[in-house]
Amino acid sequence: MKTNKTSRAAQAFEKSLAARPTGRYVLRLFVAGATARSRQAVLRVRQLCEAELKDNCTLEVIDIYQQPNLARDNQIVATPTLIKEFPRPVRRFIGNLANITGLFVELDLGAKGKIAV
Repeated sequence: MKTNKTSRAAQAFEKSLAARPTGRYVLRLFVAGATARSRQAVLRVRQLCEAELKDNCTLEVIDIYQQPNLARDNQIVATPTLIKEFPRPVRRFIGNLANITGLFVELDLGAKGKIAV
């Protein structure tokens, strides 16, 4: 009887893994307030997500003034900072986000950026 429960649990686990989206990127962008530089960084990363990563991207924008604990926990020393949380390994891009191709290389996103800047 126990093997039947174990088998059902294993099947449920395999089904949940199969249903999980593959290639989904999780990005966190740390900015400092509502400055022009922060708005530009958010715009660039959203362009990256829409044009290159399609629907395979979750972007979380974090204002370090509103959530200083997250900045401390993530060891943010400069803004803007973009962190690729998933897939592993975690990668960071700090500073000017104008170079989309540079973002792809630094964050190991697997292809060259095609966004015209």
